[in-house]
Amino acid sequence: MDPAPIDKSATIFVAGHRGLVGSAVVRKLKSLGYTNLLLRTHAELDLTSQSSVDAFFAAHKPQYVILAAAKVGGIHANNTYPADFITINLQIQTNVISSAFKHNTRKLLFLGSSCIYPKFAPQPIPESALLTGPLEPTNEWYAIAKISGIKMCQAFRIQHSFDAVSAMPTNLYGPNDNFHPENSHVLPALLRRFHEAKVNNVEKVVVWGSGMPLREFLHVDDLADAVVFLLENYSDMEHVNVGSGKEVTIKELAVLVKEVVGYKGEIVWDSSKPDGTPRKLMDSSKLAGLGWEPKISLKDGLTDTYKWYLENVVAQQ
Repeated sequence: MDPAPIDKSATIFVAGHRGLVGSAVVRKLKSLGYTNLLLRTHAELDLTSQSSVDAFFAAHKPQYVILAAAKVGGIHANNTYPADFITINLQIQTNVISSAFKHNTRKLLFLGSSCIYPKFAPQPIPESALLTGPLEPTNEWYAIAKISGIKMCQAFRIQHSFDAVSAMPTNLYGPNDNFHPENSHVLPALLRRFHEAKVNNVEKVVVWGSGMPLREFLHVDDLADAVVFLLENYSDMEHVNVGSGKEVTIKELAVLVKEVVGYKGEIVWDSSKPDGTPRKLMDSSKLAGLGWEPKISLKDGLTDTYKWYLENVVAQQ
């Protein structure tokens, strides 16, 4: 199965096209001139329903599938809804991957998450660290579902020579992120909190944890670029890390967000709250070796994301 450019008229099903990742992938594909995208909202196609997914694949027979649909959330959401996180994600993956194979999809790209790796994995984290130690307890339900997705792609490749590949992005942010007060990830949560503090003239913003954990962030438009690159250039068993290769402390991130938002107050750290994984930097040298690298800096990406938040979240309130 040699890597090959995709015909611009090929039918491409982007599962989860309204989410952070899916919407970026759709923007990227459209900008590159792909004209035959299959897109379905949750109301139009329930990916947790095996019969619905199979009927969709039987009717439309997509040539390529990008599996970006998932139930996602931060530490609070993962701790509160563990049954939802493991069940819904396993259902979506199983239904889409098996139907794609059954209905002769040429290639499937499955998107996972950096939380698949052990809590104390070597840093930067190579692909080979998968399943070498215990997971971070605060999101193991989601992680186990995503690991199962990788293994399912590998199993179909081994048993059926199905061209299924997996990409593991680092922490993502950008347009269409989830800015929910409780169920969002650290970066959109900080953007929202600093914005609201600025608007309401609040003197200080309290942030969870010590501020010491190190995190890597990748703008979702960079990920979308990598997804199309992998679809055209990669066909192998092992999943591929997709990261920026740059890390910041949560404290540095908070200061940068404060600056981008224009908040003038004080940052207070609540160290009684959990920090999560102490450090999480992906080793993306495999992807770099294939010829891809990110283009959007954290400062530029934050500025872009804040602009989107003001225009699409604040303006709708």
